[in-house]
Amino acid sequence: MGVAVLGACAAWALITAAAGEGRPEGMLLAVLAVAAGYAVGRIGGALLPVAAPCAGALAGVGLAVTVPHLAPGPQITAPLGHAGATTAVLALSAGAACCAAWAASARAVRAALRLLAVGIAVTAAVLGSAAGCLAAAAVLLCSLAAGRVRRRGPGVAVLAVTAAGVTGLTWAVAGDAVPEGFAAPLEARLTSHRVDLWRDALGLARHHAGLGVGPGRFGELGATALPSPSSGGKPHSAPLQLAAEQGAVGAALLALAFGWLLYALWRSPRATPVVLTAGAALTAVAAVAAVGNALSFTAVSVGTGLLAGLATARPFADDAARRPARTRRTRPGGDRSPR
Repeated sequence: MGVAVLGACAAWALITAAAGEGRPEGMLLAVLAVAAGYAVGRIGGALLPVAAPCAGALAGVGLAVTVPHLAPGPQITAPLGHAGATTAVLALSAGAACCAAWAASARAVRAALRLLAVGIAVTAAVLGSAAGCLAAAAVLLCSLAAGRVRRRGPGVAVLAVTAAGVTGLTWAVAGDAVPEGFAAPLEARLTSHRVDLWRDALGLARHHAGLGVGPGRFGELGATALPSPSSGGKPHSAPLQLAAEQGAVGAALLALAFGWLLYALWRSPRATPVVLTAGAALTAVAAVAAVGNALSFTAVSVGTGLLAGLATARPFADDAARRPARTRRTRPGGDRSPR
C-alpha cells in the first residue's frame, strides 16, 4: 500500500508537470526521501529497536543545532520556513527518543531516554524555537499518556482528527471563513504576509482545480510571492501548495499519504505506546506542514519516513521469542539407545 501511495504521488507530479510546464523535482525528491527513510527505519527497527531510534533522536538534535539553515534565529534575509523545519525535526527527535524509551526493558535506560526527550525540548528553547519546544514537550506528554492506553484505534483516530482540524483551520483562514473574533488574533500570530500567501494559493486552487498550475510554479503566479523573495516561491502550507500546483488530486494524495502512515502504525506489530508516540510526532509534523514550509526540507521528509519505519518494524528479538521450541526428533521405531 505504501509503495502504491508514494508511486501515485510521484506519477501525479510528473503528469501535472507535463500539463503545466512545472518542475516536479522537489516533489520527486520528497517522495524518494520518505521512501528511503522508511526503508532504513524498518531495517534499523528490526535489528536495533532501542539503539536505532536513539541514534535518530541524537542525529536530529545535532542537525538542528549545527546546520544554520535549520536555525530559526533572527535572520532577516533567511527565507520563511526555517523555523518550521526546526520545529518538525525536534518533534521527530523527541518522538524517536520516546519510542526508544518504550522499547527499552531496563528502567534506568528508559528513564535516561526520557530525559533525552526533555533535553530536546530544552535545546529547542535554547535555540529560540518556542514552537519546537512546545512540539517536543507535547510529544513527550503524549508518549507518557500512551502508556495508559490499551487500544490504539481510538488514539490513532484522535491523531487523524487533530491533523484534519489544523488543515481545515488553515483553509478556513485562507478562505476568510473564520469568525471575526478569532480572525484578527490568528492573522497577527501567523503574520499577514503568510495569510496572503495562503489566499493566493487558494485562489489558484479554485481556478485550476483539475491539474493545478504545475509543480513549482506558485512563485511565478502568486501575487504575494512575486515581490517577496523571502517566501521562497511557496505558500508555506503543504496542503494549499499541492492544491494550487497539482489540483485537488494532489491535495488528496497528500492526505492519503498521511492516512497510510497512520494505517501502518495501526497495523504495526510494535507495542501501543510506541505506535501512539510515533503517531503523535508525525501528527505534530503534519500540523507544522499545514501552516509552514517544513516538508520542503529533505531532512524533515527523511525523518518522517525514518520514524514511521522504526515504529512499524518487527524486532527480530520478538520473532525469535515467538518461535516454538524445537521438539527433539526420535529415531524410527522408538528410542532404542542403550541404557
